[in-house]
Amino acid sequence: MSQRPVVIGVDSSTQSTKAAVVAAEDGALLAVGRAPHTVTGEAGARESDPEEWWSALARAVADGLRQAAVPPAAVTGIAVAGQQHGLVTLDPAGRPLRPSLLWNDTRSAPQAAALTHALGGPAAWLARTGSVPVASMTAAKWQWLTEHEPAVAERTAAVRLPHDFLTERLAGTAVTDPGDASGTCWYDTGRAAYDPELLALIDLDPALLPAVAPTGATRVGTLNRAAAEALGLPAGVAVAAGTGDNMAAAVGLGLGTGGLLDHPVVSLGTSGTVFAATRARPASHGLSGFAAADGGYLPLGCTLNCTLAVDRIAGLLGLDREDAAPGDGLVLLPYLDGERTPDLPHATGLLTGLRHATTPHALLGAAYEGAVFTVLRALDEVLTACGLDPADPAVRDRPLRLVGGGARGRAWTETVRRLSGRPVVVPAATELVALGAAALAAAAATGADPVALAREWGTGEGETLPPVPRDTATWERIDRVLDRAHPLLAD
Repeated sequence: MSQRPVVIGVDSSTQSTKAAVVAAEDGALLAVGRAPHTVTGEAGARESDPEEWWSALARAVADGLRQAAVPPAAVTGIAVAGQQHGLVTLDPAGRPLRPSLLWNDTRSAPQAAALTHALGGPAAWLARTGSVPVASMTAAKWQWLTEHEPAVAERTAAVRLPHDFLTERLAGTAVTDPGDASGTCWYDTGRAAYDPELLALIDLDPALLPAVAPTGATRVGTLNRAAAEALGLPAGVAVAAGTGDNMAAAVGLGLGTGGLLDHPVVSLGTSGTVFAATRARPASHGLSGFAAADGGYLPLGCTLNCTLAVDRIAGLLGLDREDAAPGDGLVLLPYLDGERTPDLPHATGLLTGLRHATTPHALLGAAYEGAVFTVLRALDEVLTACGLDPADPAVRDRPLRLVGGGARGRAWTETVRRLSGRPVVVPAATELVALGAAALAAAAATGADPVALAREWGTGEGETLPPVPRDTATWERIDRVLDRAHPLLAD
């Protein structure tokens, strides 16, 4: 068996845990262990048991090490990248008091609106947190909990994000990082600290929160005895602070102050996102003004409905996900779970343009177009947040990096090319969140810069697809329908 040093990058997402076993010297991906999660809820509720994340992490690590035929003694570092925003409430012994409210739980939309008003409107929030509260943000979820389950809120001895919870289980240290903390709406991205006034506004005691490490690569300790036994690893393995999944994906792509800046990324997964790493502090109403894992910033637009929503349409039509044709005059906005961007938490799917000649394939294609349009609509705003002019030809021709599960699908890739008109880079690596976490783990073990390390590893490299003429007619048709239907979708 190989004795060369390896690190483990953990991607704890909505649906599963993946543990990437990576050679620390050259970034070679040796294996990926996997274990599923259970998500429950209906009518806007989306919840998971954090204890299941922990058991899934242990199973995924064991699976990865077995596949890679790597001895546990070869592991030098571990880091967790987790789904953002989820609210984890713990008792004094560190056990969850209830299932976590996940990022895509939309029940807290009224609380988000009330918080926005209470501080004086969107501009006041942007000045402090870089983001305006929406249902996904953790502050709105805590407010929902205090109103609907006050007994649970009263008993809460610690508040964590999903990746914080897992990192604390690994090292016994209550710590988060600037990237994931910036998705709470109680963290001031300008001062890089929790905001006392915002915490007072939502009646959250700062003593319940973890400390904020300088970066996601900061070494926050080593595996404690219980974690080492659960994972079958040595107790001396370095544990990084870790970060949110979007921040880890940026690291895995080599985006940040130690690599590429102001290069846009489109991620097609359960959610659809567009983001870029930049030195400019973002403050745009239509974006989340996140911090990055490495000390920079990560302006990001996020939609709730992406691959799962389109797969649902394909299932209803009895089609394979690749059996799509251009929408042919149809507009289908697949807002099956409400929507975050645009901020329409109570929206449902909308279809218009249906005719006798409409085919199921065109209907599926319209679902792809609606989902891709919704993601790309935020692209110019992200570029503007980076201090760039989206109309500048040099910026207009900058390639999109296309990642996530959808990046492996022909229909998704071609729809992005057609609606954006840009060159598209599809990285060869498929597990960029886990690889970004692995770079954080290696940096915690060695002191290296994680973004520079990922660039050396080449994890963001891949095929470049040339631009195709932009389908402006389809773009403008969807834009008109969304504009006119906005009042209906907001009800």
